[in-house]
Order: sequence, then structure tokens, then C-alpha cells
Amino acid sequence: MTELLRVENLHVSVGKKELLHGINLTVNKGEVHVIMGINGAGKSTTLKMICGMLRPTAGEILFAGHAWRREDLYAIGSLIEEAPLYPNLTARENLRVRTTLLGLPESRIDEVLAAVDLADTGKKRAGRFSMGMRQRLGLALALIARPRLLVLDEPTNGLDPIGIEELRDQISGFAAAGTTVIVSSHILSEVQQMADTIGIICGGRLAYEDALRPGQDLEELFMSFCREGRRARGEVAA
Repeated sequence: MTELLRVENLHVSVGKKELLHGINLTVNKGEVHVIMGINGAGKSTTLKMICGMLRPTAGEILFAGHAWRREDLYAIGSLIEEAPLYPNLTARENLRVRTTLLGLPESRIDEVLAAVDLADTGKKRAGRFSMGMRQRLGLALALIARPRLLVLDEPTNGLDPIGIEELRDQISGFAAAGTTVIVSSHILSEVQQMADTIGIICGGRLAYEDALRPGQDLEELFMSFCREGRRARGEVAA
């Protein structure tokens, strides 16, 4: 497979606290790459580095064969934490702001609204949307510029089971259409159904990265690396 993104020996420190300890990742074109880890493991910090929201203390990020640069953000769509919405605007108006900023045709608005099932929201303001609708509008904003790489940080948070299923199917569809997707998650059942490759981060370190094989016991794999990581850091008895 052809590589799209590589993270090499990434370190991140805030004051005297080191959040990431030499993270290495390889993400191939057209795959769903899921980064797993317990809360606080470093998943969101890693994704923020890729999206230019934080700067690494050391290490390098390569995108499409070159060192990451600000211009690459035009090729990267992201939904990190809460969707960046204007609550007093409708879904269409929120998207029109983005198309105007990026110089995109307004025809993209109808395309992404249909893709995330928000075409019929009319004049309803985003501030009155449910959690699931806000997540879908955030996804539409991330998709508006036809990104080569889509980065989603715990995108199923707050969604009901139907919303989770729909989002999972959408993510798989994006990858099938050629968009590479990086997703952070700790919901093992969802990872099992959509991941091509998984990476497990424990205590700010990448403990494992490989293709997800059919029938693989993901729970046992995840728990074994997390337990080993905690033992290595002296958090539990050996």
C-alpha cells in the first residue's frame, strides 16, 4: 500500500510533563486507521499534532512524502473534540461560511449535507441541534474541501446506537471512495467493524501497530498491551 502519513519519533512536552514519548505511526492511503487507548493515553494529543493544533517538542510528521507544512491543512479535514459551529446559524449557513473562506463552490454544501443526512434541517439553528446532529454537521465541515485525510477524534461520543452505526458506515464509505481516515476510539466493538489498521497508545507511547486480521481478539490484544504498559510505568505490580 502507498503511504500517506508518517509520524516519526514524536515527542510533546507541556512544561516539565512529557505527554508523548517518541510516537511512530504509518497511515496508508485509502485505509481506516484507528488509534486506540484509554482516556489520557495520548490519542487526542497525537491527532492534534497531525492537524496542526499543537506543535511537537521533537520529531517529524510527513504528509504525502514531504515534511508537514501549514498548506497541508487544505488537504486534511478534522473533527477534534466539539464541532466548530456557529450556534446562531443554520447548517447551510455554517457551511457557507467555510466555502466562502476556502473559495469553494456552494454546490459542495448540498453534497455534504446529503452525505451526512442533514439536507432537511431547513432554518433550524445549529444551537438547537441534538448532539448527533452537531456531530454530523462537524463532519460535513470536515468534508467540505474533499480532504485526502480525514481525522476524527472520538466521533461517536454522545451518539445513540443508530447514530453510531450510521457514522461507522459513513467512515467505511469514505475510505472506500479513496479518503484516508484516522479515527481515535476506545469502543472495541466499533473498532472491530471498521478498522483496517490499529495502533494502540499507552502512556504516551505507541505499544502496537498492525493490520486488523479477521477473527482477531481485539479485546485481549488491547488489554494485554495496556496492562503491559502500566506495568512498565510501575503503575501496577508485575
